Amino acid sequence: MADGVLSPGVNLEAFSQAIAAIQALRSSVTRVFDCLKDGMRNKETLEGREKGFVAAFQESLHSVSRDLGELERLSNLVGKPSENHPLHNSGLLSLDPVQDKTPLYSQLLQAYKWSNKLQYHAGLASGLLNQQSLKRSANQMGVSAKRRPKAQPTTLVLPPQYVDDVINRIDRMFPEMSIQLSRPNGTSAMLLVTLGKVLKVIVVMRSLFIDRTIVKGYNENVHTEDGKLDIWSKSNYQVFQKVTDHATTALLHYQLPQMPDVVVRSFMTWLRSYIKLFQAPCQRCGKFLQDGLPPTWRDFRTLEAFHDTCRQ
Repeated sequence: MADGVLSPGVNLEAFSQAIAAIQALRSSVTRVFDCLKDGMRNKETLEGREKGFVAAFQESLHSVSRDLGELERLSNLVGKPSENHPLHNSGLLSLDPVQDKTPLYSQLLQAYKWSNKLQYHAGLASGLLNQQSLKRSANQMGVSAKRRPKAQPTTLVLPPQYVDDVINRIDRMFPEMSIQLSRPNGTSAMLLVTLGKVLKVIVVMRSLFIDRTIVKGYNENVHTEDGKLDIWSKSNYQVFQKVTDHATTALLHYQLPQMPDVVVRSFMTWLRSYIKLFQAPCQRCGKFLQDGLPPTWRDFRTLEAFHDTCRQ
């Protein structure tokens, strides 16, 4: 290899010698294992075999030590690679001789910088939103600072007993709603909510934070073949698919990280309004059916029923 610089700070000649030193070191190590494999052979007496084995083994170890020292010396001469490649191995793309035709590295570098800025600004926005969410919620509920309830733990991991107590209190609040709690995969809770004889809802929770909801008809199967709750299959009926979409929207609306038990209680109160899914008329058009569907939307504040197109 010719003398030169692979990238700023890298010596090509030392790099070539280091490769040769690595090959020599591998050969020396191979000789050590060959010596151990052959053992004490080709000697007439036991004492002669032992002396020959020890001498050969010492010579092999000295060769390994000598080659390793040479490799360490050359590694210091090679130098460090340029610090202009923060994308690990993708930095080698900058060595492409057709950089003008395929500017992959410059595009990756720009995307990397943009991703770092996005993460930084997202962290700032999250901090500001968390500071303001408690103020908005307190003003909407009309609770004074003196009578404001004590904030619950804000960590994502809450004791299972605390989660059980919150679910049991909510279960006692609504006689027409039954809640079955299970933990098939450790501490994360899964709820099977049965609302009268109207519908069933599978609620997947991470501690007290709701991750996913699936709404199905009262007579539909909510279990898999092995008896576990089916959290992936959708309902066979369009009306309950609509309600599932609205429930997902409700999860985005009811957000109060400082008091997750209030979020769960508010969501269950909103879900309870579907007890008259097939009996309540639309509050705007006054009809029970529109395009063959009952009013599937429930207002988050008043819990009034609306058709999906009438709520606009």
